[in-house]
Amino acid sequence: MTSPAGAHAPLASPASEAAAALLDELVALGVRHVVVSPGSRSQALALAAAALERVGRIRLHVRIDERVAGFTALGIGRETRRPAAVICTSGTAVANLLPAALEAFHAGVPLLLLTADRPPELRGVGANQTTTQPGLFPHALFADDLPVPEGAAGELARVRRTAAEAFARVTSGPVQGVGHLNLPYREPLAGTLPDWFTAGETRAVPGDWRIRWHDPRPLARGPRTVVIAGADAGADAEQLAHEGGWPLIAEIVSGARFGRQVVHGYRALLRDPDLGGRVERAIVRGHPTLSREVTALLSRADVEVIAVEGPGEPLNLNRATTHAAAVAVAPGETDRTWLGEWMRASAAQAVDLDAPAPDLDGLTSTEPRTRAHAVAAELAAVRRPLDREQLVAAVWAATWPHDRLVFGSSRLVRVADAVLPGKRVPVHANRGLAGIDGTIATGLGIALASQADGRPGVTRILLGDLTLLHDVGALLLPVSEDEARIQLVVGNDGGGTIFDGLEVARVASPDDMARVQYTPQAVDLAALAQAYGWEHTRVTTRSALDQALIAPGARRIIEVPLDR
Repeated sequence: MTSPAGAHAPLASPASEAAAALLDELVALGVRHVVVSPGSRSQALALAAAALERVGRIRLHVRIDERVAGFTALGIGRETRRPAAVICTSGTAVANLLPAALEAFHAGVPLLLLTADRPPELRGVGANQTTTQPGLFPHALFADDLPVPEGAAGELARVRRTAAEAFARVTSGPVQGVGHLNLPYREPLAGTLPDWFTAGETRAVPGDWRIRWHDPRPLARGPRTVVIAGADAGADAEQLAHEGGWPLIAEIVSGARFGRQVVHGYRALLRDPDLGGRVERAIVRGHPTLSREVTALLSRADVEVIAVEGPGEPLNLNRATTHAAAVAVAPGETDRTWLGEWMRASAAQAVDLDAPAPDLDGLTSTEPRTRAHAVAAELAAVRRPLDREQLVAAVWAATWPHDRLVFGSSRLVRVADAVLPGKRVPVHANRGLAGIDGTIATGLGIALASQADGRPGVTRILLGDLTLLHDVGALLLPVSEDEARIQLVVGNDGGGTIFDGLEVARVASPDDMARVQYTPQAVDLAALAQAYGWEHTRVTTRSALDQALIAPGARRIIEVPLDR
């Protein structure tokens, strides 16, 4: 039997035996990250995870807040497409995982929840820290309330089978998402781990659960077609548009906004009856959420909608939507007239976000007035206050393929969607339900996964002040864990100005808007950063922001004050 250094004499515990079997099986199948929120009833699981970390079989992340833990695991799953396992104790701890679980279901991100519980006889009788945990995650692709381990023959084999089934179900089907294993334990809640535990092996996922691939649906070239790339569409959307010779309407969170056929200013063009009004077919990849114009297009009865199935919730805005596991462009000629109309209109919509080029002739002129005028113009450009367009442009320009860019569900993501040009950058955003909760924790999970094993890059999270404050607990990181390279770029306009663009702004009084929509705040972000051990930089000009984005450092909050 194996015990940590300094441990007491060996103690038999069916709970520890079962926890060891469960985690050993999940790690053998491919789980590489475990997120633990400490608690009493979950101690067998937590100690088993610590043992696995000591021998290098997993990376362990400890978070005191279960909501933060859930979104950290979600970020890891987003980046790796493998589930991270979250361990928590019983009671309200489990309920705090629900926001991340809902996002995982709707976005199709694999996630495993290992929730410790009191034994069944303590449910419904007023026992401490006990509620009905089975069924708490109705969207789970796999859920099981396991028997209480007693040390009986065959018990560990059943735990292993259940772990393998859960892993396979959340990773290998056409839809990915949440697996929930509810794990009731009796005292003793922790004991000595078995000798076989930390040796480890790697196994394949059981074959019965593997994806059944279908022949791709052929796409005839005839109809006037656009390709819609929503959140998490990825490079396949750009490839499809390229092969079909079709305009590519790619949301900034799609991971597909690059290539020669990207449409700039797509919202205005979709409203144009001579372009958007003539669309006959829309082929959709990913989950489009950022514009009402796309939603209106996909809801039209005269538009054929073909949604390519992804790992998340199926798209069905138009009840006549056709779903396809895969698509392929049929042979034929590209409709160059249709594509050309869109590309010319796109070029006219492109936004020039670059600063004016310096007047080199004026700066080197021997005529004092000419030189002074050129110097004044250059100083004005350098000192120009930042607006939202310049903020998103700077972050976009600083981010490259080895980096990661995470968008919060703030006003800034819509500004970015409206003005940013094409560029092949790894992008993430929680657009399954598009909530502001868990944005920092998600980004930290993405950073931890993308920078594992010494890989380069910086993860930047672009978010508003309320989105930051909603997840401020995620700033608390254990001093014993490796630091990820991460920047929180905060557009601070003192409240929820995203509501300026909604109907409420036209009907509510200024007092009511401020009270229940804007929710103004005056938090000192520098003091907040210092309290949590983060660096803080406040910038007001584009040149200062450009410098801050490339400055060395592990954890930094870059605050950009913005006018309401």
